[in-house]
Amino acid sequence: MNENDDFFMRKAIELAKKGIGKVNPNPLVGAVIVKESQILAEGYHKKYGDLHAERDAFQNFFNTKCEESGEKNKNSEGKLKEKSRQELKDELKGATLYVTLTPCCHFGKQPPCTDAIIENKIARVVIGSRDPNPLVGEKSIKILENAGIEVKRDCLKSECDSLNEVFFKFIQNKTPYVVMKYAMTADGKIATKTNESKWISGEKSIEFVHFLRNKYMGIMVGINTVLLDNPMLNCRLKFEPEKTNEDEEAKEVNNPKKYDVRQPVRIICDSKLRIPMDSNIVKTANKYQTIIATAFTEVPDGEIVDSYKVLPDIIADKIKQLQKKSVVIINACARESKVEMIDDETKEKDTRKYEKRVDLVKLMRFLGKMKIDGILLEGGATLNENALKSNIVDEVFCIVAPKIFGGKAKSPVDGDGISKIKDAYKMSVKDVKLLNNDVVIRYTVASEE
Repeated sequence: MNENDDFFMRKAIELAKKGIGKVNPNPLVGAVIVKESQILAEGYHKKYGDLHAERDAFQNFFNTKCEESGEKNKNSEGKLKEKSRQELKDELKGATLYVTLTPCCHFGKQPPCTDAIIENKIARVVIGSRDPNPLVGEKSIKILENAGIEVKRDCLKSECDSLNEVFFKFIQNKTPYVVMKYAMTADGKIATKTNESKWISGEKSIEFVHFLRNKYMGIMVGINTVLLDNPMLNCRLKFEPEKTNEDEEAKEVNNPKKYDVRQPVRIICDSKLRIPMDSNIVKTANKYQTIIATAFTEVPDGEIVDSYKVLPDIIADKIKQLQKKSVVIINACARESKVEMIDDETKEKDTRKYEKRVDLVKLMRFLGKMKIDGILLEGGATLNENALKSNIVDEVFCIVAPKIFGGKAKSPVDGDGISKIKDAYKMSVKDVKLLNNDVVIRYTVASEE
């Protein structure tokens, strides 16, 4: 085992994080080329559709050498002469490539990275995560090994895997990775008794939330949040050109302003289409991509194009107005009229009618088809309960502020609650951070057995 492998893979992980908020639905990938313990070049996947990390590293190597060599090795277009490029490939001969994810071996928006690795005479490839994409799998490793290249797998695997939890779920399940976020007081309240909630947490926590809005492709709330708060649901980080190589994890917490901004797709769960036409969401729908999920039994599930004609005139007219403002309306109705439950202890039947609601499982499938790979759930207590009950939540960010409201104000999760502890939603602590006086607890939600 090469004792330097962990060191250089950590460099690759830091590079990969620079692509946060820019590469979705592609994975975050970083690459480092090393020879005789010296870094020859670094690269990362910068933007969806751009060079993959491995090819970016090779290009950076050749560009640097081109600048160092001056004019003598350039052609009329200012690029390296073919002879000079071949000579530089000899400098790469015997080098090791560290890459956080298995190199691709198929044509997509970019050609196969395995071809570039072989062409540039790399002797050894150290891989962090294994790509679950069926187009990659173990195929890439076999191609490299058949070319005489030594391949080491699973270097800092858990750290590399944590880079791409969103990608891994999306590529395997075709549904978004869902992260629930809420801020609460030390006594578990998300608002005062008069529904005032701005701002429970401090400035650093608010900045961190906007970092999360930049990180995940979609942001979802329920209609009650829109009616109460009239939010914009956009990302308001300020872009500053990156000037340092400080640790990316520290940037997440302490200085998210270093990140370029990508606006999330705004998703509103609004079963009866109650959203006001003068709300901030509707008024800015031409600027920020907006989806409204409804629950009409009269129309089929999926995007509503012209099937709204069977709905009452007032609703049909509203849909037309929203569509003119570029709002996409998706019908995802639970279609439940009656649910019969039996109490475990009394054996008595409890038959109750359920109001039409958005089926979140269906909605996730539709959003997956739209290539939305990750969603930040910033809803209120009702949507949080429905999301947990629907088993769509993968992670929870709980921001605890040093305040106490008391009384019977709302808690993060609504509903009837549970009678027995064994029925609780199970989570495990993934990380804990301190943002000034606020505590951010990151949980992984256990899957239903």
